[in-house]
Amino acid sequence: MSTATAATTSSQILHHTTTFTSEVLSQPELRHHIFSTLRSKLLPSDQLALKPLNLAAETLEKAISTSNAAIQSSSLRLAQKLLLSYPETPFSSLLLCLIYSLTNQPIKSSLSLLQFFFLDPSLARSEVAATLFEQLFLVHFLPLLQWFNEQRSAILSSTSQNHVNGDIIADDYSIISDVSVVVPCSKLLSKMNGDQALELKELERNYEAVLDENCRVFVKYFKEVLANSDENRVISPPALVLKLQTEKAEEVVDYHEDTNIKSKELGLKNGRYNPIWAEGERSVEFYPQRVSLDILKKQNSRTLPTSSNLNSESELEPVSKDNSSANSCCSSYSEADDMEENNRETALLEHGRSLKPKQKQPIFADSNRSPDYLMADNVGNPPGSGKHTPPKDFVCPITSHLFDDPVTLETGQTYERRAIQEWLARGNTTCPITRQNLHNTQLPKTNYVLKRLIASWKEKNLRPVPHLSTENHHHHQDVESEQKIKSIVPATSATSVRSQAKPVVPATSPNSVISQATMDRTINELRQAITNLCMSEILKESEEAVLQIERFWQDMNIEPDILTMLSKPPVINGFVEILFNSVDPQVLKATFYLLCELGSRDEAVIHTLTRVDSDVERIVALFKEGLEEAVVLIYLLRPSTTGLVEMDLIECLLAVMKERDEHFLKMCLKPKTASVLLLRQILQSNEENVASSTISKIVSSKEIAIIVGSLEAEWAVERVAAVGILRRCMQQDGKCRNIIADKAQFAPVLESFMGASNEEQFEIVYFFSELVKLNRRTFNEQVLNIVRDEGAFSTMHSLLVYLQTAPQDQCPIVAGLLLQLDLLVEPRKMSIYREEAMDTLISSLRNSEYPTAQIAAAETIVSLQGRFTGSGKPLTRPLLLKRAGLEKSYRNLMRMELRRNNPGELEDISEEEKAADVWETKMAFVLASHEFGLIFEALAEGLKSRSAELYSACFLAATWLVYMLSVIPDTGIRGAARVCLLKHFISIFKSPKDIEDRTLSLLALKSFTHDAEGLRDLTSYMKDILKCLRELRKSSPLAIEIMKILSEGQESSADLWNHKEIVQVDSGENGEVLSLVSFKDKIFSGHSDGTIKVWTGRGSILHLVQEIREHTKAVTSLYILQSGERLYSGSLDKTARVWFIGNEQIHCVQVHDMKDQVHNLVVANSISCFIPQGAGVKVHSWNGQSRLLNQNKYIKCLALVHGRLYCGCHDNSIQELDLASGTLSTIQSGSRKLLGKSHPVHALQVHNGLIYSASIPLDGVAVKIWSTTNYNMVGQLPTTSEVRSMAISSELIYLGCKGGIVEVWDQKKHNRIEILQARTNGKVLCMTLDANEEVLVIGTSDGQIQAWGLS
Repeated sequence: MSTATAATTSSQILHHTTTFTSEVLSQPELRHHIFSTLRSKLLPSDQLALKPLNLAAETLEKAISTSNAAIQSSSLRLAQKLLLSYPETPFSSLLLCLIYSLTNQPIKSSLSLLQFFFLDPSLARSEVAATLFEQLFLVHFLPLLQWFNEQRSAILSSTSQNHVNGDIIADDYSIISDVSVVVPCSKLLSKMNGDQALELKELERNYEAVLDENCRVFVKYFKEVLANSDENRVISPPALVLKLQTEKAEEVVDYHEDTNIKSKELGLKNGRYNPIWAEGERSVEFYPQRVSLDILKKQNSRTLPTSSNLNSESELEPVSKDNSSANSCCSSYSEADDMEENNRETALLEHGRSLKPKQKQPIFADSNRSPDYLMADNVGNPPGSGKHTPPKDFVCPITSHLFDDPVTLETGQTYERRAIQEWLARGNTTCPITRQNLHNTQLPKTNYVLKRLIASWKEKNLRPVPHLSTENHHHHQDVESEQKIKSIVPATSATSVRSQAKPVVPATSPNSVISQATMDRTINELRQAITNLCMSEILKESEEAVLQIERFWQDMNIEPDILTMLSKPPVINGFVEILFNSVDPQVLKATFYLLCELGSRDEAVIHTLTRVDSDVERIVALFKEGLEEAVVLIYLLRPSTTGLVEMDLIECLLAVMKERDEHFLKMCLKPKTASVLLLRQILQSNEENVASSTISKIVSSKEIAIIVGSLEAEWAVERVAAVGILRRCMQQDGKCRNIIADKAQFAPVLESFMGASNEEQFEIVYFFSELVKLNRRTFNEQVLNIVRDEGAFSTMHSLLVYLQTAPQDQCPIVAGLLLQLDLLVEPRKMSIYREEAMDTLISSLRNSEYPTAQIAAAETIVSLQGRFTGSGKPLTRPLLLKRAGLEKSYRNLMRMELRRNNPGELEDISEEEKAADVWETKMAFVLASHEFGLIFEALAEGLKSRSAELYSACFLAATWLVYMLSVIPDTGIRGAARVCLLKHFISIFKSPKDIEDRTLSLLALKSFTHDAEGLRDLTSYMKDILKCLRELRKSSPLAIEIMKILSEGQESSADLWNHKEIVQVDSGENGEVLSLVSFKDKIFSGHSDGTIKVWTGRGSILHLVQEIREHTKAVTSLYILQSGERLYSGSLDKTARVWFIGNEQIHCVQVHDMKDQVHNLVVANSISCFIPQGAGVKVHSWNGQSRLLNQNKYIKCLALVHGRLYCGCHDNSIQELDLASGTLSTIQSGSRKLLGKSHPVHALQVHNGLIYSASIPLDGVAVKIWSTTNYNMVGQLPTTSEVRSMAISSELIYLGCKGGIVEVWDQKKHNRIEILQARTNGKVLCMTLDANEEVLVIGTSDGQIQAWGLS
């Protein structure tokens, strides 16, 4: 024995482990191979953790492949948290090792890797980290290897001495004694007696177990060394363990001892360790395991080529699919023998597959052999020389007896029931062989598959019955049945079962042990029932056969041969005949049950059923007639979507969904599940009208709640199908959103996301994206919180992983949902989810190769505003129009919403608005501030698109975000938005688009006026937008506000209000132009010779449309009521005429005798007021009555507003007369004549609650402004001109003066903007503005008509 090796340092451990992890991280193929190996080695108890392990492995791969440090850090942190939340496994330890290595935590990485060796030493050293084991562990295990070789040499030496035939020669022994070379175990065992073979196998098993235990001991030692990284104390290597702990004391050997260890010193009795029995028989150790039927078939078919009789058959060593070295009979073998052995096994396997069954045997072999058959019976039969050595899988490792009542534990090991019961009764809670903890100590049912195989083996090997007699016996037993259904039912035998079965774990056994005689009788009854079904011409017999087959199916454990018997086309056709002819509901249900069970297991059944169209039609017809179980078979038939639509099954599917599950038979698939899946398939039809009508039926029949219940279904496919149906329902009829949000359980849906395909994952994301479009913000946030917090895994991380691999067209939807989940908390400086979602939205918006994704990204941004109608439509556009002053569409929409909703639902509307405002502000801040306003660049590119849909969505999104810049804190992004979008908004505002788009662009432009640079940039476009602003003045108060802002930013308003002469017309032949009035596109002028002219403006020319002279004297007044298309004219001929205004001309419809000259006429609905020849003012009713008011004053001008008559008098006084009450009020007192001259008020106008009066500027002020409420003077225009007429627009005041001068004044600032000079020196007697306030027309005392337009 060698002396002790040197102690291992922490630096050496770190060096070896770091080398291993670096190699794994740098080689993807190696890493994937290791992961695949670890997945395959997971124990049944660890299968629940497979999904999180796979998710962690996938996240680790993403972290390795990404170049973004933030994404890598976040992904690794989430993967680490996920692994630490589940029970520890070898797989999780290795993943943690790699994660710690990537995060620069070498000590933690080494500890996790060492933990891997502790949990599964055999797997770690043989399949995952063999090199690391050699470098770190094996150097300490040299004494153990020496001990093993000495023990093996001792056994093989005795073989050489005791072998009577002298088969082992000196050369062979020299090879055996060599430490580095070991011959194949089959060659060694063939040259040993039974005891030596047992000793060698037991030595191998103990060597592997001791090696595992020493690995665990040294893992603890290495961990202690790492914990002592500062090396402040010396830690010596531990002693090697040479014997596993038993009921006796454990014996160890120190490094400093050199002891010759014999096998008897290991404390092993008869060469093996028995955990239960104190005195055990000498036997070979067999490991129970799950047995593949193919392997057993291969074992039973192996015979020596030279054997000529039954006694010469040789039973080869059984082959196990378990890769653990603990189950191997030798530690290594030569390459040549390995190839030879593999080739021989392959040849035998191929030979066995090609054999045809030539005899019939019963499914369960009958045996009179005692179940307590002992391995000691075969002492005289060396391995390989006799037929009575059973396969090791047939022998209990505790009792060494053939199994009588085998039970397979959760670890995969099989034991005799009474033996394992005694083991557990002693207080043990582990598997005797694997030493793994048992989660459930209640023993399972008998492993009947293994029990039948043992019975078959005993029938063949332990009875001296000639092979041919067995064949003849069974041939005669079944000859009668074979003659009847020879073409339908195959021969049933254990051999055929093994030849057809794939490698599977033992099937679940029946509830009670069925004797072989009972089984044979049942098989014969089944064959007879199949014969009656297929050949009987009596319907009653066929129906009884169906019921008998159904009972057999439900009561028995179905073998592959039985499934093959029932799946033959003649049998299936027999079932179909029953569907066509039987009227018994019980028989029909049983038939559908059997067809569904068979079809779900054998694809050939489905092909048989779909081969004839009439068969499918009959199945559909029975379903429509009320046989609801048929829906399962219809689903299994997999009809095309078109065919499914033609079947017209909607009403029937909905009826099935209403039924409880207890109403149906227990089938392979629940009828409700099949109905949901078929309904989903129908909704995927390319015919939109089909899908639309289907959804209408679902909603109208109030089946939404039932479909919502399918979100909790056991089958994930049903949950995903329900998600798809509900999503389509929400898109077509948004009213069902509230029902879904109220009743749905989201945790099962979120769990389905993990194992779903990419298409199914997007369906789930799309569903949640539609669901959070409720018309109440607080409800939306509740749903988002549930989606974020529920489920076994992190929803946000799962969405992030999916987003990185999702197809381009799906990315915007996924990113939108992820962004909303991230925004549930206050916006943070850094969020990996937000950054990834924003990058995806912007890149999708800019990717012109995917126009669908561009539109989806723009629409997603619009919907993120957070307000929706009851149908789920975004309220972004109506709300922005409301903010711009166009409230009509928004009010109409809200009125409709109130009608749809219950009054109580909107009681807390203020709270909802507050929540919506908070959400909108947070979302706008996140969108706008990302990468310093990068989103504005993307939206600007979208505004250049030729796609109307993309252009509209980008325009709306840009308008909303730019408007919100005036609400959120300015971080400098306002300038970035202005640079990207200002020109686009100017262009839209100037374009002849609808009034709403122009108003929205104006709303965005207003946001740019909040800072000096924006106002300066906008002012540079002032000349381009002024005309549009004037056009919008009457429809949007926002236009007036913008004009005011722009005018305040100018020192002079001359540029803002520039007039250009349009046209001049000479009407001097008709005398003075005494009155002017405009209506729509026409201008009417009244002349001193009694003529009325009608003009229309076309381009820069006034065209005379009509000239009419029905008044005999001067037409002093023209007046138009805006409520009706009537023109009133007053004349000095003491008449007032009413004219109908046609498309081109006017004609008189009524003449009123006023009894006095009419100098100034104003009209209300039923009366008119005019200035007579003398004092006062006359109020004339159209029925002919009149009265004289204010007789003490001589009136010069009048204005009538809301039943109040304002009079400007010759003595410069202004009075208000209430026509209803006759009350007279004085606004301005008169003055006495100066030097015998009067100073009358020549013009009087009332506008927006203000009275404008114009007269001679005695005190340097010709125009004064008064309030109509308190009669106080609120302003004045300091002009020195003598004003004769006046016109007022929304922003300007026009004063007509002597000498053909027109002064233009700013209504707000009261400063003069411009002076217009007519082409005459006559007095400006009258003036008017067109409907848009863009054109000013004046009439002069010398008969000239002249017009100016705003330029």
